Amino acid sequence: MTNVDQFESMFRSASREVFVYKRVNIESVLVVTDLDELESRLFGDRVRKFLTVISEDETVRWREVSGSEFQTAGELVSLIESAAPDIICTYRNLHSSAWKWSYSLGTHVDLLTQHTDIPVMLLPHPEAARSANHAFENTDMVMAIASHLTGDHLLVNYAVRLTEENQTLWLTHVEDQATFDRYMEVISKISTIDTDKAREDVLEQLMKEPQDYIDDCVAVLEEAGAHVQVEHLVTFGHHLSEYKRLIEEHEVDLLVLNTKDEHQLAMHGMAYALAVELRHIPLLML
Repeated sequence: MTNVDQFESMFRSASREVFVYKRVNIESVLVVTDLDELESRLFGDRVRKFLTVISEDETVRWREVSGSEFQTAGELVSLIESAAPDIICTYRNLHSSAWKWSYSLGTHVDLLTQHTDIPVMLLPHPEAARSANHAFENTDMVMAIASHLTGDHLLVNYAVRLTEENQTLWLTHVEDQATFDRYMEVISKISTIDTDKAREDVLEQLMKEPQDYIDDCVAVLEEAGAHVQVEHLVTFGHHLSEYKRLIEEHEVDLLVLNTKDEHQLAMHGMAYALAVELRHIPLLML
């Protein structure tokens, strides 16, 4: 390696993206159901109780949408565009009995999460009786996850906004073990690279970048006076199984995650897998 290469590597290693805190402004919430008007209002009341962190602000406008107000996904999108809410709260498989099986989100939810830029809070289905004992009661334990936590300012800011005051926010990053092992296998076949040294250095850097970002988040949030207790975890493992384990272990009430992929129309893979399988707690899908 030349001196120029060494300097460039040192410079890049020292470069880090600093978290930017901005309080998320929520002025209106739309609760979308396929229930009749009475059941829709009752479900809306339960959502407001769950989201006390929002509903305690008396200026926030809440509206429930009953099943008689739309049938098709296109009608729902038109309704959303007209209401222009800051957050949509709904559940899987609207106007469908497919909620009985754990294979999909349904056409309506797929369209909402990918066609609009409005965050969608996906709640346990009211008829499924799948909610975890601790879930859908409050947001005193929130977790934010991403395939690459660094630079996810919006993700962290939403997670902070929805964590109850003086309660716990987990910032997590799981590096995929299988992907790491695959690259190490390739590196081991290149004679000019010291495999053991490469494994050590790459592992250290992969752990360092998200940990540095989380440390910045903690410092910035403390300085801004955001009253949340931040916990963090940066680890290796299988994405889906590791997040499921962490959510169960820490009794997470709300999971905040990114769903859009700038390179494709469909929801990116890990987000979709989590959204399909984690039916027992609310998810905020950005």
